[in-house]
Amino acid sequence: MTDAPNPTPEFTPDAPEAAFQHPLEAELAALKTQLADALTALATAKDAQLRAQAEAENRIRRADNEAAKAKKFAAEDVLREFLGITDSLELGMKAAGPAPEGVVKALVDGMQMTLKQLLSALERNGVKQIDPVGQPFNAEHHQAMSMAPSTELPANHVLSVMQKGYTLHERLLRPALVVVATSG
Repeated sequence: MTDAPNPTPEFTPDAPEAAFQHPLEAELAALKTQLADALTALATAKDAQLRAQAEAENRIRRADNEAAKAKKFAAEDVLREFLGITDSLELGMKAAGPAPEGVVKALVDGMQMTLKQLLSALERNGVKQIDPVGQPFNAEHHQAMSMAPSTELPANHVLSVMQKGYTLHERLLRPALVVVATSG
């Protein structure tokens, strides 16, 4: 039987230490390096995946918010059209005078009921009327058409309303056209 050469050199006190390193130890060091690289790549991939997931959740949340907002204000243009009808009914009742008689009274009563139903339907859909007589002028909800001296109200308060304003879910649909009091 022939003796095969021994791949591991024998220990001698004068031999360098690296000469005695076993080939498995070198392979183990290489595997440890590969493992560290793989763990770094895994951490990077996990971070990227978490960021992508968060971005997807944010997109879904934004889309849901936009859809809810679109649904909430979808009827805005149609509701704005009804405001002119409301104005006409109010002006018609004002033109009829304080105590109409006969047929005129019946028409005014019908107009009042129609106006009440229309305002109720608008309110059910999130529309609220702005009638700011006596309140401080608010440039966000009122449009000053003129100014007039007043002894009844302090300056910068609404003296009278020329056309009522409306909001839709707290968003201005139409400003109230007002006359603002000045000190006088």
